[in-house]
Formats: sequence, structure tokens, C-alpha cells
Amino acid sequence: MELRTISAMAKRVNEIIIFVFVALFSKAIGAKPYWRTRWPIDRVSNECLTWQLAVEANNVRGWRIVPAHCLSHIEAYMTGGQYEQDVNYIVEQIESYVSELVVGEDGMDAWVLDIDDTCLSNVIYYKKKKYGCEPYDPMAFKAWATKGECPAIPGVLGLFSKLVDHGFKVFLITGRDEETLAPSTIANLHDQGFIGYERLFFRSPAYKGKSAVVYKSEIRKQIMEEGYRIWGNVGDQWTDLQGDCLGNRTFKLPNPMYCVP
Repeated sequence: MELRTISAMAKRVNEIIIFVFVALFSKAIGAKPYWRTRWPIDRVSNECLTWQLAVEANNVRGWRIVPAHCLSHIEAYMTGGQYEQDVNYIVEQIESYVSELVVGEDGMDAWVLDIDDTCLSNVIYYKKKKYGCEPYDPMAFKAWATKGECPAIPGVLGLFSKLVDHGFKVFLITGRDEETLAPSTIANLHDQGFIGYERLFFRSPAYKGKSAVVYKSEIRKQIMEEGYRIWGNVGDQWTDLQGDCLGNRTFKLPNPMYCVP
């Protein structure tokens, strides 16, 4: 056997001995397993990361629930700091774009923002629903939204304030039902600091049964027909950012917990 081969085998045996020793030592002291830091190979986690990327890129469409084996992955993403970091990064891109815009003196420069998981977070609610691993429950969500306890998403609240301060007219468009959720939603927004928007649109009886794309397209068309120039459109769902009258630019916030068709 060649000396080079013997040397390589010895090196490999050495690595295995070190691996076993440190793994046993880590377990004994309750530290993070060695293979999680030296060899971060987790097939389940990687599969879930791939699924999440495909969802955010809109390559997986119309999905109903998060794969059950991805519960831990989505929970870690939503609560471990990465979600907040991703939102803040996108907000930075939006603010960079806004800094290049010149607001007209006619007061007709506008932005469109979605509400659920764009302005207000539903992570507290979805924790009870295994972060989307359970099917959507319209009655349970309505009960949650009626409480008016959704916290603001800090990065978007800051963006909202800057848009208003810069002289943009901000329009909020939500798929929430007007008849049952309007009062609690308005109070929730105000309590969280979303004050000074131009108008808030709910799904009225006239839009019941229409898809999110059709409904939001018609509202944006109405805004533009009033003479407003939509410079930006922000949402957590692809259906917020599809259809007609989208505006000059769209910005997608992450949301791997649910999909609105």
C-alpha cells in the first residue's frame, strides 16, 4: 500500500477518534453536539430550507400547510432572529429606493401596504397552529384578530412612519372581512402606531368570493383612477403583488407559515 494512502487513512482514523471523543464529552457536559458545529449536515433541515426557498421564490404555489417535518425549522426561523433580520434587510432596500424618489407637490404620490404579517404580526397566533403545520382555521383566526392584539412588525412600522413623514399617501389593503373585523383591526393598527395612513380598505361584501389577486387589483385600480401614483407595493404574499396596477415596484416580505391563494 502506498505511503500516501496509509497517511490518508491514519488522518481519517484520527478524525474519527477526535469526533467520538468530543461528541461524548459534549454530551456529558450538555454542550451542543460536535457534529452540529463541525459537520452541519442535517438532511431534514436542508430539505425544509429548500422548501422555504421555493415558497418564497413562488416556485411552490397554492400550498395549504407547512410540511410536518419542517415544524422545528419554521419555528426557529420565525422566532430565532432570522425572520426579523430578513424583514429588516428588505426594509433597508425599500428605504434606499424611497430615498431616490421626489415627492410631488400635488399630494398624489402613494404607497400600498398589506396588513397581516406585513404591518401586523400573527406569529403569536400561528405558534398555536404549529407555525402553519395545521390547516387554516378561519374561525380561530377571526377570534384571534378580533382581540386586536397583533404586535407591529418593527421594521415595517418604521418604514410606514418614514413614508408618511416624506409626504407619501399610504393605503392599507387587507383581506380581512369588513363586517366583522374592521373595528378591532383599526384599533389594533392605531394602538401599534400605524397612524396617519390615507385610507384602509377591507374586503367588503362586494368582494366576497373574489380571489386576493382580483380583489387587491381592483382596489389598486380604484386608487390610481383617483389620480394617485403608486410608487411601491409591499406584502408578505405573492397574491399581494400580482395582478393589475401594481405600482412602480413591489417588495415581498418573507412568510413561510401560510399561503393566500
